Amino acid sequence: MAETETLFNPFEPGFTADPYPAYRLLREDDPVQEHPLGFWFLSDHEDVVALLRAGHSVDARLTTVEGAAQEHFAQLERDGLDVINMSMLDRDPPDHTRLRSLVSKVFTPRSIAALEPEITGLVDASLDRIAAAGQADLVEELAFPLPFAVISNMLGMPPTDHVRIRRLSGKLVRSLEPVFDPDVLKEISDAGAELTAITRELIEWKRADPADDLLSALIAAEDRGDRLNDDELVAQVILLYVAGHETTVNLIANGTIALLRHPDQLTLLRDRPELAGNAVEEFLRYDSPVQQTRRITLKPHVAHGREIPAGAFVIACLASANRDEKFWGPDADTLRIDRENARQHVAFSVGPHHCLGAALARLEGRVAFERLVQRFPDLAFAGEVEWNGRINLRGPATLPIKV
Repeated sequence: MAETETLFNPFEPGFTADPYPAYRLLREDDPVQEHPLGFWFLSDHEDVVALLRAGHSVDARLTTVEGAAQEHFAQLERDGLDVINMSMLDRDPPDHTRLRSLVSKVFTPRSIAALEPEITGLVDASLDRIAAAGQADLVEELAFPLPFAVISNMLGMPPTDHVRIRRLSGKLVRSLEPVFDPDVLKEISDAGAELTAITRELIEWKRADPADDLLSALIAAEDRGDRLNDDELVAQVILLYVAGHETTVNLIANGTIALLRHPDQLTLLRDRPELAGNAVEEFLRYDSPVQQTRRITLKPHVAHGREIPAGAFVIACLASANRDEKFWGPDADTLRIDRENARQHVAFSVGPHHCLGAALARLEGRVAFERLVQRFPDLAFAGEVEWNGRINLRGPATLPIKV
């Protein structure tokens, strides 16, 4: 490890409320950090992009480093839940290529664009409730229910216990966090088991009652005679369902916090609503809904003159790359919704694992911010933001606003 006093420590008090000063120190002092816990941490924009484009693995089972990752996968294997690791998020080519191709067939730009009237209706209904109350928790009233309803409707989910599924989803995404507590790992595994069982039941119901929805299309999806097998189908549905709302919650909530903390930008967006699309890109850059992604090196990888060995578990810090002054300039820590190159952020990753749901997240974010700032000229905080305590899928647990 480099001789430095700067160490990536997400458990420091205040880190989840504002990790960006820590990221800045890492970029300055040790941008390619060999961490004492056995992983590598990249914080520089150039290094992050190079790693993600280098064709390394996303399959954490391939790492040679002993630790929590192996224990997580061992727990899943003991519980018979290997299916969870069959999503395209955890697969390399050729499996990733095949799975993504099949899912992409029913997740097209045209099908996403056609959702705008539905999204607008959902946003307006949430804003009506907020207006009637005068104040609200924006996470509870808009940031969560909007993407949750959209992905549920897209998949064709029948009436179900949405509160229970939300809790299970929240537990499952903790697998994306640095978890060392065996009890928490067991909770993640248990949530995965229950979500897997619910999804299998849903698929069987949908096979008997097909409709014009995403799940029916996934069941029927075929490419040169190839279809998703039952376990692959379960894994992709869980991925779409969880990723389809967990990340967009943070986009809408983090973006709203950024606007309220930068009144000049809130005024600019209200005066120039045509900037809403670019504002979403700037929100994604400024406070990334997904802060980190992982790679397992398939061969030695050089970054900043340092060689990372094959089999290493490497964390690429998307959020740090999105604030790197060497790429973005001296105002990298400043919110600017008219930033010309905002779309060059890496919040959706880059390379073959670029987020399949990027177009949907952009659409939901654009409509939400267009309607929110126009509807409420007196939008303001109504209390302290409470953060969710997550390191990767970082966002507020509650966001009190008044209108």
